[in-house]
Amino acid sequence: MNSNARESTQPRFWRDAALPFIEARAVEDGRKVCYAPHCHETFSIGAITAGCSTYFNGDARERLERGALVIINPQTVHACNPIDGQPWSYLMFYVDAGWLGALQGELGASADGAFKPYSPILSRDPALFAGLTQLYARLLDPQIETLHKQSLAVEFFSLLQQTLAPVPSLSNAEPLRQLQRAADYIADHCTRALRLEDICQAAGLSPSYLIRTFKQHYGMTPHAYLLNRRIQRSQHWLRQDRDLAEVALAAGFADQAHFQRTFKRQLAATPGQYRDRSGQ
Repeated sequence: MNSNARESTQPRFWRDAALPFIEARAVEDGRKVCYAPHCHETFSIGAITAGCSTYFNGDARERLERGALVIINPQTVHACNPIDGQPWSYLMFYVDAGWLGALQGELGASADGAFKPYSPILSRDPALFAGLTQLYARLLDPQIETLHKQSLAVEFFSLLQQTLAPVPSLSNAEPLRQLQRAADYIADHCTRALRLEDICQAAGLSPSYLIRTFKQHYGMTPHAYLLNRRIQRSQHWLRQDRDLAEVALAAGFADQAHFQRTFKRQLAATPGQYRDRSGQ
């Protein structure tokens, strides 16, 4: 087996200390990756991204293909394995049951905030498959800030809950002033690397409620609103003819390239073009 083949069979693990409630792994070629029956203390969800595999969960056995998701409650005995040496690849996520239970509580699916197991053991819902694979790609992207990754995780697992075990919509009676407090907090601290929990604490709102209602009210997610505020702040400094690299860092961007892309996406002009023409 050459080095490339060996690398394709090796699992790739992802974890981030800033998101301690979630871990992921990916295997590009699962022909040599076989599992004995086992269980996890976490909630697990995986996506078959190519080929086919066998899957058993408790007493159920299934043949899965690309586009299928496996759904595994904590401490449930299960295994996924290749079929007669056929190639297959997959992603797996391991999610802290306490974190997910708290989210279920915020969504109205758990009265006490304890994790409530899901009945389905698999799904072929295209939106869930697309959402999970996109979440993996975003989590691995070093250019994406922690706040955005936190929001994406809440959005996906809220979608998972509403798809697998729908709950009634939450009341919209939450005062608008709490959303305003969230927006004000983002504006006042936009040059910092904000965390979702910081905004929620300032506004007195739960993460799932904030993410859903903020976009409904302001037309953009909290992270998009943060980026927009950073660009507004940078415009002020560019009109003062300040150095582009200095402005990028002062506005809270990790580097000038990220600043450039975001500025152009929002204003259809580069920061340099805006600075040079601002006095005309």
